Amino acid sequence: MSAMVVENIIQGDYIAVKALENGVTVIGLTRGKDTKLHHTEKIDQGEVMIAQFTEHTSAIKIRGRAVIYTKFGSFETSVI
Repeated sequence: MSAMVVENIIQGDYIAVKALENGVTVIGLTRGKDTKLHHTEKIDQGEVMIAQFTEHTSAIKIRGRAVIYTKFGSFETSVI
């Protein structure tokens, strides 16, 4: 890699999301003046998605039953 490319690499934190049911939605939200959806993925039971916080992604919303793994530990979503 050239020095220019290496300087542009985003070093944001990662999370892993493991679906505990079909149709879990992982939603990336933008940063800036107005928070907007910029990416949505659906994953099914047993599938795992790894997501990264970047210059564009400031929040990640999980809809459905899933286990979320972070550098701080893991936790399971609950459905009321």
